[in-house]
Amino acid sequence: MVGSSPAANRQAMKVLFASAELTPLARVGGLAEAAAGLVVALRDAGVTVDLVLPDYGEVEMSNERPRHVSVPAWVGTASARRGEVEGVGDVTLVKVPGIVRPHPYVDQFGQGWPDNDFRFFAFSAAIASLMETGEADVVHLNDWHTAGALAFIWDRPPTVFTIHTLGYQGWAGPQWLPRIEHNFSAFECFGSVNPLAGAVQAADRVVAVSPNYADEIRRPESGMGLDHVLNGIGDRLVGIRNGIDTGIWDPETDEYLKTNYTSADLDAKDAARAQLLAEVGWEDDGTPIVGIVTRLVDQKGIDLALEAVRYATQVPFRLIMLGSGERWLADWARWAATEWPTNVHFAEGYNLKLAHLIFAGSDLFLMPSRFEPCGLAQMQAMAYGTIPVVTDVGGLHDTVIDADADRKNGTGFLAATVDVPGTVDALHRGVRAWKHKQRRRGIQKRGMAEDWSWSAPAQQHIELYEEIIRQRSQV
Repeated sequence: MVGSSPAANRQAMKVLFASAELTPLARVGGLAEAAAGLVVALRDAGVTVDLVLPDYGEVEMSNERPRHVSVPAWVGTASARRGEVEGVGDVTLVKVPGIVRPHPYVDQFGQGWPDNDFRFFAFSAAIASLMETGEADVVHLNDWHTAGALAFIWDRPPTVFTIHTLGYQGWAGPQWLPRIEHNFSAFECFGSVNPLAGAVQAADRVVAVSPNYADEIRRPESGMGLDHVLNGIGDRLVGIRNGIDTGIWDPETDEYLKTNYTSADLDAKDAARAQLLAEVGWEDDGTPIVGIVTRLVDQKGIDLALEAVRYATQVPFRLIMLGSGERWLADWARWAATEWPTNVHFAEGYNLKLAHLIFAGSDLFLMPSRFEPCGLAQMQAMAYGTIPVVTDVGGLHDTVIDADADRKNGTGFLAATVDVPGTVDALHRGVRAWKHKQRRRGIQKRGMAEDWSWSAPAQQHIELYEEIIRQRSQV
C-alpha cells in the first residue's frame, strides 16, 4: 500500500475488529455502543470490517458457514461461524468452552463468573488464530477480553488496542504464566498475568476513548496501577473521542416521541417533557426535571446523585433515573423513590423507550462520574437539547463546556469537585440557567449544533490504521 493515495488505501483496507460486546448482540455498557458505532462508520467509509465476537448463543444468521480456528490444547474445542446478522451485517461468532452464559460477565448476583479468565483467554486464542490467516491489514482489539490475542501470536498484522475503561484489566493468576506463548514480559505482572497491560505494551498503537482520558491515565491518581506502563509507551498512546449513533439519537426522527423537534423549534421539546412526566405518573409543577440513564456502579457517582436528592427542594429539581447494576445502589434508589415519591422516580433495568424519553423530556441530564473514559450519555443529551451537568473528568471534559466559565460557547455545567457539594453546586447553576429561557435556548442550541456522530472519530481511526500500515511496511 506504500505509495498509493489514502483514498485507495481506505478502499482496499481490511480490519479484523474484535470485541466482547456489540449492540444489539451483546450489550452491557458503553463498549457495545462504541464498538457498533465505529464498525458502522468504518464500513460506511469503505473499510472492510471482519467483525469477531463471542458466540454467546441463540444468534440467528443468514448465509451461515463455518470458519476454521486452531487453538492451543488447553482451550479444548473451539469453533466459529460466519454469516449475516440483521442489524449488524457480516460477523464471525466464536464459541469456546464456557462462553455461552445468560450474561457476558456476571451471574445473577452481579458477581463475575469465576472462569472469566479462561473464557476470554480462550476467546483471545481464537482471535489469534483468525489473525494468523493474514487476510487483515490491521487488527483492532478492544478491552481486556480480546487483549490476550497478542499473547498467542508472534507474526501479527499491525494492531490497535483500545482502552474503553482502565478499571477492568482481566487480572489472572500465576497458573496462566506457562500458557503465555509470546510477549511474556508484557503480560507478566507481579507474578500474575495482566491482559490489558500486555496488550498496551505489545500493540502498535493504543487508543484511549477521549483525549483527556489519554492524559489522565498517565497520572498515578488515574492510572489504576498502569500509569508507568502507559507513560512507557510514549506517543503510541493516543486519544480519540467516541461518537454516538445519530441515526438513533435524533429528536427530529425519534420514533418514541409523540412530537418530534429540532433546534429551530425547541418549544416543541415541551411536548417531550409532558410525555416523560405522563410516563412516570407525575403532574407538572414547573420544577426542572433532571434525568439519569446509567449503569448503577461506583464509577458513575450514583451515590453522589442520591445524596444530592436531599437538596432537591432547595435547588430545586426532580430526578428521574433509569439503570441497573450493583444491588446496594439499586436498593438506595428504590428507598429514595419511596421516601420522596414526588421528587425521585427510579426505574430499574433498561427500557429503551424510557431512555429516549428521559433524554428528550428532561431539562437537565446528570452524570456525576468519578471517572469517565468518554461517556456517551452527555452527547446523547446534548443532541436532544437537554443540558448536561457533569463532573470535569475524562471525556466529559472534552465534550462539555461550562456555560458559566464560557458564556459564549458553553454547552452545560461542570462540577468543580467530584463530591456531593460539587454535584449540588453544578445542579444549582444548571437550574438557574434553565430558568432563564433565552440563556437556556443558547446553551441547548450550541449542544445540538455539535457533530456528535462517528464520522470524525472513524476518520481518525482510519488515519491511525494507515499510519501503522506504512510504518510496518518500512521496517
